[in-house]
Amino acid sequence: MTVLERPVRDDALHWPLRSAASAQRELVLEAGQRSLDLSNRAVVMGIVNRTPDSFYDQGRTFGLAAAVEHAMRLREEGAEILDIGGIKGGPGPDVTVAEEIERVVPVIAAVRSADEDVLVSVDTFRAEVARAAVAAGADMINDVTGLSDEGMIDVLVETGSAYVAMHHGGEPRTRPFRRRWEPSVTNVVREHLERLSGRLVEAGVRRSSVIIDPGHDFQKTTFHSLELTRHLGTLAELGFPVMVALSNKDFIGETLGVTLDGRVTGSIAAAVVSVLLGASIVRVHEVGPTVEALVMTEAIVGWREPRQALRGLE
Repeated sequence: MTVLERPVRDDALHWPLRSAASAQRELVLEAGQRSLDLSNRAVVMGIVNRTPDSFYDQGRTFGLAAAVEHAMRLREEGAEILDIGGIKGGPGPDVTVAEEIERVVPVIAAVRSADEDVLVSVDTFRAEVARAAVAAGADMINDVTGLSDEGMIDVLVETGSAYVAMHHGGEPRTRPFRRRWEPSVTNVVREHLERLSGRLVEAGVRRSSVIIDPGHDFQKTTFHSLELTRHLGTLAELGFPVMVALSNKDFIGETLGVTLDGRVTGSIAAAVVSVLLGASIVRVHEVGPTVEALVMTEAIVGWREPRQALRGLE
């Protein structure tokens, strides 16, 4: 790596990240007919990939029964949102709209039938798929392309679904190559998300249904993803819930110098730091360990009570 490829280092973050007092925030996410209180806490979104070529699952949950079983297991581990996808976010074989619908709708319907309380998200950038998913019981749409399909706005307005507005910065399902963001990736992402969220609200989407996501690793280098994590607070200032989808991503592997199967610890550490810096939703593969890490973190900073407190009292 040449010096020119390395972004200018911004001010390093100093501990404490933020005090419990400064972290007070009132956030209620409205998703269709359901709502989720995000005030002074974070929730975990569990990933359900019904794809044969997912970078992490490698097709382990491609079968319908396997996908539904996995979703229910993540729910038992503490996931409050389940994100169901039928096409990988990165480069891969073409998947038609009909194929994508065939993959996600049966899982969504089965999950909704089994659990009326969980928020169900569909991971898609296609309006037609989103509409079919909502009809099957989905409450929110996780679009990793940042509104590449203009028809998505109509779906959101008509259904009242929640929407994850993500910064992508390139063509859908492509990888970055020597991307530069001037004056900084944080400034570019914040300005983009401010414009995108404003456009959604102006079109009639409820402000309380919009979530923003900086898009870790999407058209970004490892240095970019680290910087965005360090400055999540500047995104939280926009007033929308911030979601981070950083589980097992390349920037974690490159930071630690480990392969895909060695990224769990780094992913949990990144999740904890992200929540302390303002993230309200953490999208992860390993739900159980992440939930425990966040419960411990929130108890330490005073956002929640211990699940039990008997020591020295009996």
